Amino acid sequence: MERIPILKIGDLLLVTIQVDIHDRLVLTLQDELTTKIVETGARGVLLDISAVELVDSFIGHVIANIAAMSRVLDAETVLVGMRPEVAITIVELGMSLRGVRTALNIDKGIEVLTKLLAPSGSSNNGDSG
Repeated sequence: MERIPILKIGDLLLVTIQVDIHDRLVLTLQDELTTKIVETGARGVLLDISAVELVDSFIGHVIANIAAMSRVLDAETVLVGMRPEVAITIVELGMSLRGVRTALNIDKGIEVLTKLLAPSGSSNNGDSG
């Protein structure tokens, strides 16, 4: 059975989709990822779709569900690496990825998650000492 690896890096989970994604595979990913969030106590999920060439409405819906389920499990999700043609398709289909944060690449996604997961009292307010 085809599986998408889920790697733990600190308190983040990195999911890099490197195969053609289809309905059954994305549903399996949803189940395995939510289980992994609970098992590891991960606080953030980076979902890298840079190798994905096509996102249909069902896959877009499941991606939005993954982000929603992650939030319920106290983890934030950032979708990274979206190709321009995938973004165009999502807009043309009128799909809403409501609640899904995006970043251009993994580095920027980590920056977004770092800011989201930082304790509220630790933000720099500009005081120099």
